[in-house]
Amino acid sequence: MTIRRYSTLASRLAAATLAASLLAAAPAAAAEDGGLDRQRLRQTIDAIHEAGMYGTYANVMDGRRSWKGAAGVADIDTRRPMRPEMVHRAGSITKSFVAVAVLQQVGKGTIELDAPIGRYLPDLIPGERGQQITVRMLLNHTSHIANHTDVLFPTIESLDANRFRAFPPEELARAGLDAPATGQPGVTPGSYSNTNYVIAGLLLEKVTGTSAERYITDHVFRKAGLRHTSFPRTPYLPGPSSKAYEALFGYFDPPKDYSVYNMSWAWTSGAIVSTMEDLNRFFRLLLRGELLDATLLAEMQKTVPIQSFSGAVIDYGLGIYPLDLPCGRFWGHDGSVFGMQTFAFSTNDGGRQFAFGTNLRNYQQLDENGRPVPHAIDFALGNHLLEAACGPDTGTAARTALPLQAIGVDGGTATP
Repeated sequence: MTIRRYSTLASRLAAATLAASLLAAAPAAAAEDGGLDRQRLRQTIDAIHEAGMYGTYANVMDGRRSWKGAAGVADIDTRRPMRPEMVHRAGSITKSFVAVAVLQQVGKGTIELDAPIGRYLPDLIPGERGQQITVRMLLNHTSHIANHTDVLFPTIESLDANRFRAFPPEELARAGLDAPATGQPGVTPGSYSNTNYVIAGLLLEKVTGTSAERYITDHVFRKAGLRHTSFPRTPYLPGPSSKAYEALFGYFDPPKDYSVYNMSWAWTSGAIVSTMEDLNRFFRLLLRGELLDATLLAEMQKTVPIQSFSGAVIDYGLGIYPLDLPCGRFWGHDGSVFGMQTFAFSTNDGGRQFAFGTNLRNYQQLDENGRPVPHAIDFALGNHLLEAACGPDTGTAARTALPLQAIGVDGGTATP
């Protein structure tokens, strides 16, 4: 059985976006006035575990107020409890950090957003293709370069075969570049591809003369004051952490632990580890204009339509995308790796943030048509998201009507 087959099955999820579901469920309200209902936040995170999720941790920030919580277990064998401060694989939220690093170089004049990538990496992307694809197209996924993880993980067996393999970044980029393109560069809708951000990492190395991990650590992680965010140096999660359980829609029964994994296959497209508090701090500073100036932040928020891994078309900026909720617009990213999923978003003014992570993925069953059936976990996650984002102003109808299943670019698929 191939991973691609499971990804295709997952892409048949309802095309309606999370935003549409929410807007239909409750009237608009101001997120900044929502406050923190700590009892409701505790209830909604407990409900995720009660619905069947092994473990969840979350953090919410609203001005000077904050809340953190966890529910369930980090290890189903030892019953070790989840803790809010645990380090977690953030997956494609890595792209937000990489986009900030590239835009910092744009601000310094070493990179031009609309310059052809062939100007900087002529050996990697030579000829006409290198002239057609711009730096902006990499960051907003309109390059139509294929997704290298589809090439590296063609079968379910390859998940274990590649567990300890160290992939050079150039090999990742070449895998995507050598695969058939998904369209013409610059044509929308674009196509979400991890390879774009691997190439962005190689671009950073070319213009800075240092490793992408080192540059991002020094100029993004440290600039934002993040103490628990890093590119792990080994297959192990650094510090106290949870296991990462992958069910793959029932293929793994019981779900299989993938917490120990060499993340070189993702590199600058999805390898970082972080905590929910660090992710909130990052997006808070970003949206407040403390990591980029107003002009560059505005470039990040210029969106184009792209097709996500779930098959839905969403608006995507440069490493971030908007999420329209009953209480207003949020900006952020989601991330998925084997066994772990993450969501992190902030209001446009940086006033309120929420982030939460889970340690079990693809827990749904498939119906007779091969479509994932919404699980009680999906509804519980949706309820928590609304409470975390909108607070007490969230209507009862919205709290009880939403499954969190097809949100974002990484959610709802078997592929990373």
